[in-house]
Amino acid sequence: MTTSRTTPPEVTPVRRRWWRYAAGLLVLAVLLVVAGRLAWTYLDPRGERTIDRSQPVLLESIKDLSRFEAATGTFQVVVDLEKDANFLPDAIKGTRTLFVGAGGVDAYVDFSSIATNAITVSEDRTEATVRLPHAQLEKPNLDNDRSYVFAQQRGLFDRVSDFLSGSPGDQRELYLLAEKKITEAAVASDLRTRADANTKAMMTGLLKSLGFTKVSVKFTDEP
Repeated sequence: MTTSRTTPPEVTPVRRRWWRYAAGLLVLAVLLVVAGRLAWTYLDPRGERTIDRSQPVLLESIKDLSRFEAATGTFQVVVDLEKDANFLPDAIKGTRTLFVGAGGVDAYVDFSSIATNAITVSEDRTEATVRLPHAQLEKPNLDNDRSYVFAQQRGLFDRVSDFLSGSPGDQRELYLLAEKKITEAAVASDLRTRADANTKAMMTGLLKSLGFTKVSVKFTDEP
């Protein structure tokens, strides 16, 4: 008994063309998706474009400085500011803001206030005595990159008011309060004492470099 072997039917040319069309359409779809993604990223229709139309900087004045920056202190404070309504709960009316304020305070000696007889020199020009004013503290300079609102709680009325106004609450009060607290901390610190010591060392080294062998630097309130 003989058995016949069946051979698979050959793929017709029409079927081959269909697979080619399908593969071509798939490749075209992938290319369109990639091109669309690239175009979307480049154009970014949802993004914003920033245009700087600021005017040139105008130099208003120049002042000669006659002071020595003797020391600098770096401070950081957490301001906890809460505002409550008299007869409404905090959930309805009231705010509480935690603000981190960071900045520096410079201590300087103003040489412009030195009297004409503040420097005395011996007859042989080997000894010199200098009387200087004590160091003063400059206004705190808050660092905007390191100062920020850490957390904020607002009542319903405050949220609605901010939404209708289109701008968040004014942070100027927070900055002023942070400056005040940093100033108080700088006054209570030894920043001015360190500045006085640095100024005395600077003047001593300067006069000795001019040839004076004995230098005495005192402050105006010293005998």
